[in-house]
Amino acid sequence: MSKTDKENQKRSATGYHGGSVDTVISVEDVIAQAEQLGDGVPLDDIRALCDGEPFVQIDGLRAGYGKMEILHDFNLQVGAGQSLCLIGPNGAGKSTILHSIFGFTQIYDGTISVGIGDKRRDVTGLPSNNKLKDAGIAYILQDKSVFPDMTVEENLWMGGYLMESTADARASAERVFEKYDRLAARRKKLARILSGGERRLLEISRALVMNPDVLLVDEPSIGLEPRFIDMVFEILDDLQHGEGKTIIMVEQNAKKGLEFADLGYVLVSGQTAIAGRGDDLLENPEVGRLFLGG
Repeated sequence: MSKTDKENQKRSATGYHGGSVDTVISVEDVIAQAEQLGDGVPLDDIRALCDGEPFVQIDGLRAGYGKMEILHDFNLQVGAGQSLCLIGPNGAGKSTILHSIFGFTQIYDGTISVGIGDKRRDVTGLPSNNKLKDAGIAYILQDKSVFPDMTVEENLWMGGYLMESTADARASAERVFEKYDRLAARRKKLARILSGGERRLLEISRALVMNPDVLLVDEPSIGLEPRFIDMVFEILDDLQHGEGKTIIMVEQNAKKGLEFADLGYVLVSGQTAIAGRGDDLLENPEVGRLFLGG
């Protein structure tokens, strides 16, 4: 390849979020430039984006791992049945938000609450099992969280491990099978033989066995072919608009995540640099330059 060809290839390089970019930006440059996006989002602006009374609310959260604080005075408000996509450079604190909601981090200050009106409850200090069983919060992990040597059916039963009886778990699993014929047809197959898209469907479906109100979704598109990515987002769309689930997701494919979500937060160094409607962030030139591939 000639020097000219190499230069042209670099100018037309495709970012991992899709779309062509004129210049390849290193991860370090993305982080450095992202830090210039803003000094934080006023709480009134966060409130204005929420559809009605917040169903999931985070106030002044400082959280991290051990003595390392990752989130600094972080605020979040999402209405019942709304969806929020968290984007930003690596290390910005996106997954730490999901971890904090579900009880995987050290909370130094602030509160996390779920529910509306007199049913709102402070869940900040609840262990993860209680977050799922009592507060209706389910966490859908990144790829490879299925049990490969169990059948599809057994994987679903595991989703109901906190239920009062095995019979309850199996009955709930049957309701999931009724919703997803693709899984029902493979119920006796080992999970290891499923395609990437089918494994992701199983991961999502296993979280539904407990019938949660809130879904925390970590990188739903990671490792999937484009046709399966579309399938997964169609499933999430149905869960939001068909069943009224509130969805908070982290998605490296920022374009896909913002196209899906009602709201978007751009995280930088443990704080929200930009917050807006998903469609508005897609049109934001700085967001586009740094995270959307052009």
